[in-house]
Amino acid sequence: MTFAIKAEVSNPGAATFAFDAQKTMYGGKHIAKGDRIFVFASENEGGPGLIAHGVVISAEAIAKKREIARQTPRVSISVRRIASAKRRLGRSELKPFSNWNDDRPETELNFKFYRQATNKIVGISDRAAAFLSNFF
Repeated sequence: MTFAIKAEVSNPGAATFAFDAQKTMYGGKHIAKGDRIFVFASENEGGPGLIAHGVVISAEAIAKKREIARQTPRVSISVRRIASAKRRLGRSELKPFSNWNDDRPETELNFKFYRQATNKIVGISDRAAAFLSNFF
């Protein structure tokens, strides 16, 4: 499975990224060392959207807290950059793709990242991964 993360990125040009205790949705909790991942610098924190393609070099699930009944699974990961995005792809480019039943990769990304605008790690389809690969 391929993954994507939308998170705050303090150094968009870094060779490696560390993301601590990130929320997961849409299969994101299954991320593991060696998985392919696309990195989006969150526009909520001033980022431009898609910045990098990489490989997960470490992944560790965060234990749930006993005192909280309903929790979103969280994972800490480290990512090694393989390539930098050559074209822009962010919220404004994906916003027009809101027909949730059209089966387009752009719509999948809009739905998973921006329908609920929180930062998160998500699992993405092979079609969405192929679409994102065109930006490198």
